[in-house]
Amino acid sequence: MMMLKRRTLLVALLFGGSIFAAAAEEGVTDSGILIGQTVGLTGTVAAPVKEMNEGAEAYFKQVNKQGGIHGRKIEMRVLDDKFDPALTRANAETLIRKERVFALFLGRGTPHTQGILPLLEGNNIPLVAPSTGASVFHQPVHRMLFNIRAKYQDEVVRAIEHFTTIGIQRIGILHVDDAFGQDGLEGFKKAMDTRKLAPTATIKFARVNPDNKAAAAEVVKANPAALIIVSSAKNTVDVIKAIRAAGSQTQIMTLSNNSSEAFVKELGPAGIGVVVSQVTPAPHLVTTPLGQEFNMAAKAYGITISYPAMEGYMNAKVLVEGLRRAGPKLTREGFIRALESMQRVDFGGLMVTYGPNDHTGSEFVELTMIGKDGRFVR
Repeated sequence: MMMLKRRTLLVALLFGGSIFAAAAEEGVTDSGILIGQTVGLTGTVAAPVKEMNEGAEAYFKQVNKQGGIHGRKIEMRVLDDKFDPALTRANAETLIRKERVFALFLGRGTPHTQGILPLLEGNNIPLVAPSTGASVFHQPVHRMLFNIRAKYQDEVVRAIEHFTTIGIQRIGILHVDDAFGQDGLEGFKKAMDTRKLAPTATIKFARVNPDNKAAAAEVVKANPAALIIVSSAKNTVDVIKAIRAAGSQTQIMTLSNNSSEAFVKELGPAGIGVVVSQVTPAPHLVTTPLGQEFNMAAKAYGITISYPAMEGYMNAKVLVEGLRRAGPKLTREGFIRALESMQRVDFGGLMVTYGPNDHTGSEFVELTMIGKDGRFVR
């Protein structure tokens, strides 16, 4: 009788153990990994989002075509948040609690990302590559959030370094009145203080339905030699056109979130000479392994050769590298540890570093200018 009980217990343990071993992390099956994204497929950032997603999807297609990651193919579940922070949170809740995704990827917007941080931390859901460079996501380190792009403040500092190097000291800023704009303003103030320069103009305008004519009138009145604009793509296009229509020829600079081909096309003649910071190597050049790989993918999948598409492609590479390092027994904890094991990993021209106390990713920043032919000139 005792022997029978022991055998029954052994079978139960073995059976229970096999069930436990077979049970995968949420969003993970033997054949797939479900990744979620909430992003503005429509709204003011739709154009750069389209290009960015093209790049990411092209890399995932390459990976899936080669058999996936440890035999699992990546599946993306994408919800449109219309660039509305409230809808971003609602979508994130749906992806996490209903769709049961393994991780979130490539969201967009500073207040949008801030709004879902409690969800990430409360449900132990990693978010990789939020398309925001706000400093609040770098320090303090958020364990569930892995940045890739450089900080917005680094882009602003780089612009001020450039302007002062060429002799321009009368510099102003026009920023959207939200967390994104405030972050850019903070970097602007620090960089100007370092050089003992007083801002020529500090102007803010609304994120929703901004009064571009009023903002342009303030720019004309202040008459800065250079103006840094911190805002989303459509609002930046509209306000630049209003500034030019008001007669100002100030040197304008804007950040990498506005570096799409659609942004340049919408600006038209008003875009000539506008400086735009970038957070990836040039997408049209094949002087780096990353550029060569990206251009081959662009040709194979018919995607736009643009900075946002390059960023999406690059971000997908980092996500996949983390999944590979996590091994065949994929868990969220293992994935986090795998990402944090990356120390100066060269992705073909862009270096990424993480650690338990560092989720910054890349610090790559360079400046480009929109030329007369509508192309970015380095």
